[in-house]
Amino acid sequence: MTDASVRLTTALADRYRIERELGAGGMATVYLAHDVRHDRKVALKVLRPELSAILGGARFLTEIKTTANLQHPHILSLFDSGEADGLVYYVMPFVEGESLRDRLTREKQLPVDEAVRIAREVADALEYAHGHGVVHRDIKPENVMLAGGHALVADFGIALAASRSDGGTRMTETGMSLGTPHYMSPEQAMGEREITARSDVYALGCVLYEMLTGEPPFTGPTAQAIIARVMTEEPRSVTLQRRTVPPHVEAAVLTALEKLPADRFATAREFGAALAGEGGALPASRITAAAIARTGAGPWRLRFQVASAVALGALAVAAWGWLGGRPGAQAGSEWQRIALGDSLRLTIVMPSMALSPDGGTLVLKDDRQNGLLWIKRRSELNPVPVPGTERGTNPVFSPDGQWIAFVADGRLKKVRTDGGAAVTLADTAASAGGFGGAAWLDDGSLVYVRPSLVELRRVGTAGGGGTVVLLDSTNGGGIGMPHALPGSRGVLYQYCSSGCVTMAVQVLDLRTGRHKPLVDNAAAAWYLPPGRLLYVRRDGVALVAPFDLKRLEITGEAVPVLEGVLVQPGFAQLAWSPAGTLVYVRGSGSSAENTAVRVSRDGVELVVDSAWHGSFASLALSPDGRRAAVSSGATNGGLNIWVKQLDRGPATRLTFSGKDRRPAWSPDGRTVAFVRDTTGASLVIAHAADGSGPDRRLARLDRTAQEIDWTRDGKWLVLRTDNGAPGAGDIVGVRVGGDTTPVSLVASPFTELHPAVSPDGRWLAYTSNESGANEVYVRPFPDTQGARWQVSNGGGDEPRWSPDGRELYYLDPSLRLMAAAVTRGAAFATSGVRPLFSTAPYFNEAFHQSYEVAPDGRSFYFLRPAQAAGGPHTPDIVWVENWSADLRAKLAR
Repeated sequence: MTDASVRLTTALADRYRIERELGAGGMATVYLAHDVRHDRKVALKVLRPELSAILGGARFLTEIKTTANLQHPHILSLFDSGEADGLVYYVMPFVEGESLRDRLTREKQLPVDEAVRIAREVADALEYAHGHGVVHRDIKPENVMLAGGHALVADFGIALAASRSDGGTRMTETGMSLGTPHYMSPEQAMGEREITARSDVYALGCVLYEMLTGEPPFTGPTAQAIIARVMTEEPRSVTLQRRTVPPHVEAAVLTALEKLPADRFATAREFGAALAGEGGALPASRITAAAIARTGAGPWRLRFQVASAVALGALAVAAWGWLGGRPGAQAGSEWQRIALGDSLRLTIVMPSMALSPDGGTLVLKDDRQNGLLWIKRRSELNPVPVPGTERGTNPVFSPDGQWIAFVADGRLKKVRTDGGAAVTLADTAASAGGFGGAAWLDDGSLVYVRPSLVELRRVGTAGGGGTVVLLDSTNGGGIGMPHALPGSRGVLYQYCSSGCVTMAVQVLDLRTGRHKPLVDNAAAAWYLPPGRLLYVRRDGVALVAPFDLKRLEITGEAVPVLEGVLVQPGFAQLAWSPAGTLVYVRGSGSSAENTAVRVSRDGVELVVDSAWHGSFASLALSPDGRRAAVSSGATNGGLNIWVKQLDRGPATRLTFSGKDRRPAWSPDGRTVAFVRDTTGASLVIAHAADGSGPDRRLARLDRTAQEIDWTRDGKWLVLRTDNGAPGAGDIVGVRVGGDTTPVSLVASPFTELHPAVSPDGRWLAYTSNESGANEVYVRPFPDTQGARWQVSNGGGDEPRWSPDGRELYYLDPSLRLMAAAVTRGAAFATSGVRPLFSTAPYFNEAFHQSYEVAPDGRSFYFLRPAQAAGGPHTPDIVWVENWSADLRAKLAR
């Protein structure tokens, strides 16, 4: 027995004989006891000693006497209370049955009729107590007992008593919580002093929701996460989870769960009447929405049926504005530049802007370490940060403008524009260098890019696993930057390959699941009502073409409407709103060019050669660190290999085929190997680094080769094949000289990327998504089947070895460069991992290595957009009011 039970047994020996402990909760421990005086079993509850000390025993006992006067068939009475040996206790009847929690634990869900009956009985008890001025404050399945098939509500008034103490101190001020997060009303979660009967109505709505669906309306890993969802999210439809629930029952539950107390039922009696189907108790809109939710075939179609009328209405309003039908629309546009001040430095190396549907609020991403998203409102001078959006990229507004979705640390999240906790919607979303993102459809769902960059998945605003709407690995590239079409008709997205040297806009039909290309050589596209497509070419020119929303086709010639939009590989820095507002960052035709930077271990950046820039797709450093090889599309000849003397020497073109990429240096620095694409195959070609002599073929693969690593002893080329799809990316080895038949090194049903052999040739590091997310692994080399070790934990990719092999570097999901200390020994091991600096400002490609390690191990080489390299960059942000007027004028010519 515990010390408390021993003390209690001794102190109450003449009144109660304690038999055993029944359970313990947040406020009390419950014992089965025998009432000696009345010869009956009772439940004796003892307040936790620390709680008694805070509240004051005498005050608590005075407060709970109120509940002794509550006499109702569905209320568990209070028999006795008192204080014994410093322990505060109260006594209730022992119920020969079980709690509702016990029942739900065993059965998960209850029959609909029984769940409704239990809820109505609890509502009847609550109505009686509320009439006597008592609010329960802690309605939950644990406090509902089931006896003889009927409900008995326990602990009436206990939470009220616990909310007060000697000296007026509230429990919330002590750091201890009242109520249970899953069932707390928003006002109770916020610590409001005045809690009304409508809070109990909310809690009962949560309990009934769980009886019907098997879980509370809001769940999460911590109390804070649950409360954040209570405050910011809407509950998922009951009928979408259980079709046998009548529409009027779902409507009653959702009315009880309204955020604002004034929007709920005024009394528990009204809630009970609504559950009984009494018509006057429910808003007509609730009944209609619940009925519609039962008629469709699938969850997204259901939501589309509910939302289509609203979406079409919104589209009509938008079209009215774009066509000039709204008052004042014929007035000219207003152009102005935005000054952000010193507090915010806009990043230009990844998608960093979004404009609210009404055109009045702009979201911007800060370029600095762990940078936040910021909000700039048209009516306010200075931007303000959005807490909880650290490392956020790819912002997008909800259709109502109340939420911002974004990607951070490999997760899709959302946050309210007026503040509140960020809520995770999906645990695995593409975040490498900002190539990814999400589209928020007008039915409330979101379509987002998975880390493989070949998959789009659709998820509701409550989050979850979602459903696959596109899986496309046929192109050998990646997809990103989705934008929604109205009516949830489809999604426009970017297709990009070879470092976005090749790019196009494609469209996904969400009704059929089919996808097709729309525009080549384009960085991004948006739908403009009433039936036009706005897209930006890689040269920074924006064009508008007629677009058939039903057939998802361009139906006429495109007209240039804007020049000088900043374009980076795979995206354009432009945002627009249906209200006719446009915001963009001005840039030259060379905006997509990169330059090389050298970054120290503490994150200090130095431009290698400010005069050297181009459309570089990759960079490889020579063994002595004096030269760099890049694949570049800077000329009209396609992708070719160039060799640059570091730091400020000349850059010399090495190849001329227009199909050469992914350079890798031989260990002696005399030769550069690279991939040359041919029809149905990839060749690995070697060419002397000084340009002399002919090409020499090192290997031929019947699959697309994507990455090359040349071992330090010069005996092996390690190649990674294909892109993205499950099982597509494998790692093979090719011996240099002699038999060049590819040898499988790592081949699995998953995707392997980024091979890197250690300097001593003993270990092969690589990335795999076998756990569901990219992680860094190490195997012995070349006998890769001997063992396998996982290095990263919580996400990682792009491993690179230090020159001495004592560290293994990789990028974590937030794009920090991590350094894992390697322990020397017969088996591979690491002794710790530490972050070095954020690589977010630099060009990052999810499928290929994006950086190199200097030979001295003291610095790293990255590619950075030429306009942003060399220190702070002040982008030229242009805000255009009534841009639709300009557009109409251009299209009329």
